[in-house]
Amino acid sequence: MPANILNLPDFKVQRVEEADHDYHVYAEVSNPPGGVCTACGSDHLIGHGRNEQVIRDVPTHGKRLAIYVDTRRWRCQSCGKTFMQAVPAVNAKREMTDRLVRWIGQQSLKRTFASIAGDTGLDEKTIRNIFRDYINALESEFRFETPQWMAIDEIHIINKPRCVVSSIQNNTIVDLLHNRNKDTVAKYLCKIPNRDKVQYVAIDMRTPYRDAVSAELPEASIIIDKFHVVRMANEAVEKVRKSLREQLTPQQRRGLMHDRFVLLKRERDLDDKEALLLDGWTKNYPELGAAYRLKEDFYAVYEGSDSPEAALAAYEAWKKAVVPEVRDAFDDLMRAFTNWQPFILNYFEHRVTNAYTESLNRLSRVVNLLGRGYSFEALRAKILFTKGAHKHKLSCRKFERRREPEPELAAAEKAARVGLPETYDPHKHEKPQKNYGADLNTLIELLESGRL
Repeated sequence: MPANILNLPDFKVQRVEEADHDYHVYAEVSNPPGGVCTACGSDHLIGHGRNEQVIRDVPTHGKRLAIYVDTRRWRCQSCGKTFMQAVPAVNAKREMTDRLVRWIGQQSLKRTFASIAGDTGLDEKTIRNIFRDYINALESEFRFETPQWMAIDEIHIINKPRCVVSSIQNNTIVDLLHNRNKDTVAKYLCKIPNRDKVQYVAIDMRTPYRDAVSAELPEASIIIDKFHVVRMANEAVEKVRKSLREQLTPQQRRGLMHDRFVLLKRERDLDDKEALLLDGWTKNYPELGAAYRLKEDFYAVYEGSDSPEAALAAYEAWKKAVVPEVRDAFDDLMRAFTNWQPFILNYFEHRVTNAYTESLNRLSRVVNLLGRGYSFEALRAKILFTKGAHKHKLSCRKFERRREPEPELAAAEKAARVGLPETYDPHKHEKPQKNYGADLNTLIELLESGRL
C-alpha cells in the first residue's frame, strides 16, 4: 500500500499512517537536491537547514490525504538569497499538489464549496480562491464567437435578475452578467471581440439596455423583442379579468372557472369547449369580451404587417378601437408603444426576435432548483463552461457551391502545387474550431437529467 497510494513518480513513499478521517503519508522527493538560485540563477549553493513541508493531495478512499516531505533550504553564495528545495508536482502558489488544484476546480462546478472543504480539510476561502483561478483559466480557454444577432435579456438566479447575452441565430448563451445595470452591460459590450460584426440587438423595454447598446454598438439596430410587447396585451386582459372577478359573487366566479387559461390562449388555438365558454363569458361580461378582442387584434398588428409603415397604420387603427371601459388596462401598452416606437417598428424591417424566452424561464427554474447553496459565480460557470453543452456549428449553415471532386494527388505533388514543403501537414494548420456558446436546450437537458 505505501508504494502505490500516491501514484506520483516523483515521490518515494516511506510510510503511511491511517487515522479515522485522514491518511498521513511520509515521503521523500526522488529528484536530486540542489539546482540553481531562484533569484540570480547561480549554482553556487550551500545547505541552510531543513524543513518539513505538509502538502495536501486529492482525497483517497474517502479520506483526506497529506504528504509530509523533508525538504532542504539553500543559500546562494552569489547573491545571499535563501530558498527552499523545489518539490515536483506541487502547485507554485499553494502547498498542495497540482492534481488537487485541478480536482477542486472541476468539483466546484458540481458541488458546493463547503462540501469540497469538508472532503479536503481545507478552508472554504481557499476553495473559493482556487475556484476563481479555475474560472479565469476557463474564460481564456472558451472564446465564444460574437453573435451577429444578439439578444440581451434577463434571467432570475438566486433571487436577483441577471443579464443574459444570447446568440439568436444559434439559440445559445454567450455570457451571464452579475446584474443588469447599464454600466455592467456597457462594460461587457465594450470588451467583446469583433463587436462591429453585431448587426441587430433584441432587447426588452429597459432603458439601461438601450443606452448601453447605443453607446457601445452604435452601428447595430436595436429591436424591441416582439415577445415583450405582445405580452403586455395579455397583461391588460389579466387586469380586466381580475377587476371583474372582484365585483362578482362566489357563485358567479364559479361560472368563470379556468377563465385565465382560456383568455390567455389565442383564439385560433381554442378547442370547441373553450370557444363555447369564451362566447358565454363575453356575452355576459362585455368588458371581458372587449379586452379579449383587443388582445387578438393587437397580435394581428404583428402578424399582418409587412413593413414599419403598415405596422404603424395598423397600430393607430387598433388604438382608436380601444373602448373607454378597458382603456385603463391597456394604458401601459399604448404608452410603451409610443415611447419605444422606433425600436418596436424596427422589428417589421428586420424580423429578429428572441424566440426562446420561454427556454430562458425554464433554465431559470431548473438552475434555482438545483443550485441551492451555490454562489452566482459557480452557477454562471456551470451554465457557460460545461463541456458537451457548446455548439460548434452555425444553426443556419451558409450555402456552399457544389464542386467536382479532384482526383487524389500525392502529398508531395499537392504541396508542390501550392508552394508548401513536402512535410506540410494540413491538420496542423487548421483553424481552431469556433464556439458559439452554450446551447440552451442541451444545457437544460443536462441539468434536468442530473448530468451537470
